[in-house]
Amino acid sequence: MKENCLFCKIIRGEIDSKIIFENQSVLAFNDINPQAPIHILIIPKVHISTLNDIQSSQIELVGEMVKVSTLIAKDLKIAKNGYRTIFNCNQDAGQTVFHIHLHLLGGRTLNWPPG
Repeated sequence: MKENCLFCKIIRGEIDSKIIFENQSVLAFNDINPQAPIHILIIPKVHISTLNDIQSSQIELVGEMVKVSTLIAKDLKIAKNGYRTIFNCNQDAGQTVFHIHLHLLGGRTLNWPPG
């Protein structure tokens, strides 16, 4: 983990967060600046700065993040009507915290293109 990373601090319990899901490798919590009625961030418990930094040995971890998003969507009753998952990679894509995270958005009709 990285000492000054916001998400690593959440993982270590140094910053309070509304935890939605947690297991040995993944943590999910409410976004502090929600863009939809449901906006959850799903992060790995290991620090990976961007999608470009994922190692071959970490591919299953990214798959687990996606699977967790489907479990949460079902639990929150948004799976049937639909939801969106998004990874942003680097500044031009809107990544502001450089620890990979999967956005899970739902609870309303989402427009396309997103921006």
